[in-house]
Parts: sequence; C-alpha cells; structure tokens
Amino acid sequence: MKRFFWLSCLLFLTVAGWAQTGEVRGIVFEKGTGVPVDFANVYLKESLQGAVTDENGFFNIIGVKPGNYTLFCSFIGYDSAQVSIKVEAGKVTNQNLYLPQSDKVLNEVTVNAQGAEKKEHVQISQTKITIKDMTKLVTLGGEPDLVQSLQVLPGVQTTGDQGGQMYIRGGSPVMNKVLLDGMTIFQPFHSIGLFSVFDADIIKSADVYSAGFGAQYGGRISAIVDVSTREGNRVKQSGKIAVNPFTSKILLEGPLKKYKEGEGSISYILSYKNSYLKNSSQYFYPYLDKNRLPYSFSDLYGKVSFMGANGSKLDMFGFNFQDGVNFQNVTDYHWNSSGFGTRFLVLPDESRIKMDGFFSYSNYLMQQTEGDGKPRQSGIKNFNIGMNFDYLMGKDQFVYGTELNIFETNFDFTNANGRSVGQNSNMTELSLYARYRKVLPRWVFEPGFRLQYYASFSEFFPEPRFAMKFNANSKLRFKAAGGLYSQNLISASSDRDVVNLFYGFLASPDNLPSQFLGKDITSRLQKAWHAVVGMEWDLAKNLDLSIEGYYKDFFQLTNINRDKIFENTPEYADKPEYQRIDYIIEKGLAYGLDTRLKYDNGNLYVWAVYSLTYVTRKDQFRSYYPIFDRRHNANLVVSYRWGKKKSWAANMRWSFGTGFPFTQTQSYYEQLNFKNISSNYTSSNGNVGILYAGIDQGRLPYFHRLDMSVQKTIEINKDSKIEVVAGLINAYNRANIFYFNRVTYSRVNQLPILPSLGLNWKF
Repeated sequence: MKRFFWLSCLLFLTVAGWAQTGEVRGIVFEKGTGVPVDFANVYLKESLQGAVTDENGFFNIIGVKPGNYTLFCSFIGYDSAQVSIKVEAGKVTNQNLYLPQSDKVLNEVTVNAQGAEKKEHVQISQTKITIKDMTKLVTLGGEPDLVQSLQVLPGVQTTGDQGGQMYIRGGSPVMNKVLLDGMTIFQPFHSIGLFSVFDADIIKSADVYSAGFGAQYGGRISAIVDVSTREGNRVKQSGKIAVNPFTSKILLEGPLKKYKEGEGSISYILSYKNSYLKNSSQYFYPYLDKNRLPYSFSDLYGKVSFMGANGSKLDMFGFNFQDGVNFQNVTDYHWNSSGFGTRFLVLPDESRIKMDGFFSYSNYLMQQTEGDGKPRQSGIKNFNIGMNFDYLMGKDQFVYGTELNIFETNFDFTNANGRSVGQNSNMTELSLYARYRKVLPRWVFEPGFRLQYYASFSEFFPEPRFAMKFNANSKLRFKAAGGLYSQNLISASSDRDVVNLFYGFLASPDNLPSQFLGKDITSRLQKAWHAVVGMEWDLAKNLDLSIEGYYKDFFQLTNINRDKIFENTPEYADKPEYQRIDYIIEKGLAYGLDTRLKYDNGNLYVWAVYSLTYVTRKDQFRSYYPIFDRRHNANLVVSYRWGKKKSWAANMRWSFGTGFPFTQTQSYYEQLNFKNISSNYTSSNGNVGILYAGIDQGRLPYFHRLDMSVQKTIEINKDSKIEVVAGLINAYNRANIFYFNRVTYSRVNQLPILPSLGLNWKF
C-alpha cells in the first residue's frame, strides 16, 4: 500500500506540474508552397525555450509558463518569421509558421540546428541522405541516383558495377531491409550497379542504419535503408525531362487541389525512367563488344498526397519496377516488382500522441535461364501493415508501435551440381516495440525493446536494444549501441561465381539439421547481435570526423547446401547427410573500423571514407571467407560549385577496394554419362567437369575507379532551367574484373571508360 500511495502522489504531482504550464505546437511551412521545413529552429524570445522541427516540420515546446510570448523561427535560405501568442496553463497553443524564401545565408542558424541534433540524438551507425547530398556525387549521364550515395557510405561494399549486390558491415543483401514509405522492397538495385529503382528527384530522405539500429526496425539482422518520398508540387504544374546515353526520364507533378495558406491541399507526383543501354551502347560506345552491356530496365512510380491544414496527411502510392539482362550463351535474367500502399500521419491538436502508419502489398518475381535449361526462379508476395505512436515529451521521446507482416514465397532453384531445391510457403510475423529517449545535459539514453512473434512456427523472439551518447564538450561526443536481431527470410545464390545475378528468397525452412557443432537446433530463425562504439569530433568550422568500431555476431544462419549431390530419398539413405539435405546451419562474424571525414562550406564539399572489415563464415566442416569479405575499402568524393548563382559544378569520385574472395578452379576432367548402359566410355565424348579448390581461398585483383562530371545550369526564367552534364566513368580505363568463364578460360571486365553527355530540362 505504501508503494501505491507514493506512486500515486508522484503521478499527481507530475500531472499538477503539467497543469501549471502550457504547450506550443505547430508546423513550419515554406511560405507560398506549403512544403514543411525540417530542422528549423523555433523558440520563444522571452524565455528562450525552443525546439527543432522534425522531418514533417512539426515542433513541440513543453513546460511553458502562462503568459504572452513571441514565437520566432529561422532557417538557412529563409527570412525569419515571428508571431505573438498567448500561452495558458494546462492548454495547448497551436500556431503554424510560414518562412519566406531568401537569398540570405544564415550560417549561425545552421550550426545551431545541427549542433542541437548532434547533442540530443545518438545517431550511431546512421547516415541521412537527401537529394542535395546525391547531387554532390558524380551524376552518371546527368542523373543522380541513391545507389551511388549508398556506395560511398562507411561500411558499405559492392561487388561490382554490373550485377553487383550491396553488403553492409558484413551482412549479405537479404540481411538488409530496404523500405519505401514503409513498404519492403526486395530488389532495390538494377543489374547494372549504377542505378537503383528509386528516382532521386522524388526522394525526400533516406536513413541508412548500418548496425545497432533501434527497436522501431525489425525482421533483418544486419542493416536498414529507410527511404521516404516527397509530395508533389502543391502550387503549380511542374516537371523534369532528362535524356542521356544510359537512361531517359520524365517527371510530372502538381496540385489537384491548390495549396492556400491555412488550408489543406491535394497533389500528385508521377515518375517514369527507363534504360536502353543494350541498344544505345552500340552507337555511343562502338569500341565495345556488341553484347557487352545488354542491360534494360524501367521504373514507374506515382503518388497522390492529401495534406491537412495542420500538417496531417495521407499518401497513396504505387509502382512497377522491371529489370533484364541477357548475356548471350551465358545467362538470361529478369525480374519484375510491383505494388501499392498508403501512408498516413496524424498530428495532434490537443492530444499528446502523434500517430503514423502504413499499409502495403507487393509482388516480386525473378527468373534466370542458363545453358543447362534448369529452372531458377524466385517469387515473393508481401503484405504488411504498421502503426507507430509518438508520445510528445519535448526533447525526450517515447515511441511505440506494432507491425503485421505476411508473405508467400515460391522458390525453385537448381544448384551447381544439378540438384533442385524448392519451396512454396506462407509466413506470418507480428511485432510490438517500444523505444524511449531521455536527454540530459551531457547524456542521451535510448533503451528499446522489440518482440517478434513468428506465428507460422509459433516462436517468440525478444530483441532488446540500447543506445547512448556522452557529450564530452560542444565539439566531442562519444556513443555506443547494441541489440539482438532476428529474421525469417533467407537467400540462395552460388558462392562459386565471381558475380551472382540470381538472388532468390525463401522463408526459413523446417528441414534443418538437428544439430550444429554439437548443439541442438531448436529454432528456424537467423539471429545476430550487434555492438557498436564510436566518436564524433567537430575539428573546425565545416569540418567533422566520425570513427566507429562494430562487431556483429551472426550466431545462427541458414544457407543452401552447396555440397548436395544426392536427392534426399530412400535410395540414397546410405549417403552422408551433408550430401543429401537442402539446407545447412552456419555462423559468422563481422567486425571492423569505419572512418569518415567531411568538409562542407557551401561551395567545396569533401567526403573521405576508409573501412577496415573482417567477415568470416563457419559451417559444419569448414571456415571460409564469404565473397564480400573486402579487407580495405576507401572512397573520396570532391564537389565544387562556382560562378554566378553557382551555375557551374564539378564532381569527382575515386573508389578503391582490395580483392574479394573467390573459389579457384583446381583442375578439369571429363564428365561421362553412364546412365545409358549401351554407352561406350572408350569412344564417347563427355562434358567438361570442374574440380574446385577450397571455398573462397583465392583473392581477386584490387578494384579502383575514377568517375568525374561537370555541370552547367542555364536559367531560362524563374520557373525553368536547363542542366547540361558531361561525365566520364572509369576515367583512366581500369580493367576491373566482372566475370570469368571457367570453361572457355576467358575474362570479362567491368565497365570500361564511358564518356556521356546528359541534358535535363526542369520546368
């Protein structure tokens, strides 16, 4: 009873304290367009209490004593705005602000806003990418792309320009969840590794979490890429047309209900881009073999947005992404991805709860045909719905939510030994999570917890998470994070090829080995835990350094059995189990050190990254390095803008990486077919058989490449401009390996030197 009494008293005093003060909330909009302004400073002049707007332009100032105040807002590139308000005890004052655009440069405002964000958020293993960041990279053919920005992040490895996959801090692609407005995208990158499925001009931001991510994300054990798209123009019809040797694009956007200050609006955005490289390369790059760049793809995306006067909104979107590549006499590969979804945001007037959620459905199918005629296809249909609730507490934050994920897999694959693996299954996953952020003068603590329930095989998996930051002073900060993670999706690919185009998906199987390294296998899940420590150091104005060390323990992994040579049927019961089963259990480690140096003064931008990485895998019989174990990786990006209104821009990127592991060819032999009893082995001609060396014991040559571009912007009028972009891929024509045909003993290199000229018209 005593505990209950004191708890009741504490709750009463807390509520009484809230009742003696008021709150100020609102949205900061760009005047004339209605676009929310994120990371703007909002404060009360009299008390200096304030807040920084979030990604939706929303701000919330709590604990304000009753009285009359001047609410003030400022942000770089805008004139300031202010308004007189009255705050009453126990009530919420809702007041929106509208910032007029300006040519003034308010560097001190930028520093203050970024300083508050760095101090009050842990931000470990997290990078936010915007369209401004993407345009600072070399724009291939004049069009920026998200994949190029991802490739230069700390801890990110790619296996090549063509057919490449993305590996983030030791995790394979299936261990990385890529989200588009809450929807899972199962194949976000095209076969030619220069382009993603996302149109950069529709991206609002992309948050990349390379390790130790919080409880709001689940279902993957390595990394998260969370892409959010923007709304269409609320004021006028506008668009963009782009043409270059690689791709062409058209983007249209505008209001369905025109924006007026203080009122709601409806807008749309529609984007279509396609690649005709398999045809255009024969004209623009005649020095290449006719079938050297046989790539084609198309990406269609559309969204309608309903925006309320108080910032609440509803988005409805749909997409269709397609990809194809046909290397004659080698492989023919294509995939199709389509889907639709909704996303909503409810901003409170009186309630302390901010709510958002999503609903989506997608259908993905990939197919590959090779000379052996064996089936290789993988399909996945996915439905998911989620709700998030953000309890408004000023600088502190309490977020909780739930997600339901249902998917169906259809998998049919033939391995290198000619043995088939198939699966057709339906899976249901349910998750609940909660995350709390407490901001103290020097410390930030962020505990979290996620509970994953895999209903299809009745397994609960608790996932505790934790992150923290210590502000040693205004320039030096230390941070750490860790957590437990699980997932129910695995992939299948051949680790014996230099490049894998086929990347299949299937649910965690039930026919796993009963034991692994002497321990009983009681779970079908893949599991891992992360630990990350790091520091941020503001070395000087516009110059900062980030260093992070990470450790990922993938203590249970499921893989396709590469050693299967017999069907698991009674006639082969006398054969060893590891030669009959479809799947095996593995474990792995990934650890390393990432360093990033950034300088940005508005005209000159420098981004330098170095990563030291170690990745190992261990199955029942051996330890080996997976094909993405690149020991050293470095990227240097330099961008410079000059001239009147910065109409000229030059970008450069140099990439370097030590060799990836690969499985060497030990010898060749003649394969004879003895199934026909009338065969005469003395006169029959067999096929070429390959005897492989140990898995991934060799190393490919170093990779390095220099890309450059120069851009000139010509302003026609205030609403229209033309951009002319000249680019050069692989400027010094480095011969980086792409594919090696073991039978013909011939090597095919990745992209040679490729000049380009692009033209973009924005209107």
